[in-house]
Amino acid sequence: MATGLIALLDDIAAIAKLAAASLDDVGAQTAKASIKAAGVVIDDTAVTPTYVVGLSPSRELPIIWRIAKGSLRNKLVFLLPACLLLGAFVPWLITPLLMIGGTYLCFEGAEKIHSALSGHGHADAEAAATVDPATLEEQKVSGAIRTDFILSAEIMALTLAGVSTSNFATQVAVLAAVGILITVAVYGVVAFIVKADDIGLHLVATGGGIGKTIGHGLVKGVPVFLQILAIVGTAAMLWVGGSIVNHGLAEFGLHLPEHVVEGTAALAVTAIPVLPQVVHWLLATLMQAIFGAILGGIVILLVQVFKPIFAGSRT
Repeated sequence: MATGLIALLDDIAAIAKLAAASLDDVGAQTAKASIKAAGVVIDDTAVTPTYVVGLSPSRELPIIWRIAKGSLRNKLVFLLPACLLLGAFVPWLITPLLMIGGTYLCFEGAEKIHSALSGHGHADAEAAATVDPATLEEQKVSGAIRTDFILSAEIMALTLAGVSTSNFATQVAVLAAVGILITVAVYGVVAFIVKADDIGLHLVATGGGIGKTIGHGLVKGVPVFLQILAIVGTAAMLWVGGSIVNHGLAEFGLHLPEHVVEGTAALAVTAIPVLPQVVHWLLATLMQAIFGAILGGIVILLVQVFKPIFAGSRT
């Protein structure tokens, strides 16, 4: 009896050690995957605040909460099972799907630039001002969740690539952990950004000397920061979209665009030998964004050409 009990306790201890090791592995893999997806996370953080600009301050946090829930649904309900199924049965399909998503991001970024240069952005803002606030909120939320889906797909795909050799349970745990961790981080930061001016007003009204100074700085600085963030968000769409498509083309054997990007960055490092890694990253990022803008411009032209055809076929 005692021998059997000791053997049982040994088995339980072994299982506990195995479970602890598995949890440690999940934690390490989650941290590694989160760092690898950091570039996309920055883009997501830059893009999202633009969706609450122009709406009632009282609706900012509820809107961010709705977008955050939509982001979690994107990652956990749709993308996590899809990534696992694609990875298990049709792994060759992941890259084309990512390229389609990257092309959509390029299109969105190029469209924002086109609207700003053509003056359509002001017309859109005036048109939005005439839209019922509830309808405008629905449009903003659906647009944000749609863009988040593309960025989340890239995050989840990067994560899956990092744990592709792990067992199924570890893949599920890491994908879920990364999805939750990144969503909380991104939308927590976004919530702080969009409410920073309200925090500033509170400090001005109730703070002391230093508090009032900080409050005045927030009140004056946040609108400017949001404008800069809108520009960063557009650039981020082009950068991420361009890099996704570029890497996808390289995987299919078309290496020229990627060679142009890397070659230009290498020449810049040779010409500017100060902080070579930073210079290389900046030039490579700029070239990816330019590639994304060109691709997005091509898509805009195609949409303008084919839209009347499809509209005519419906009538």
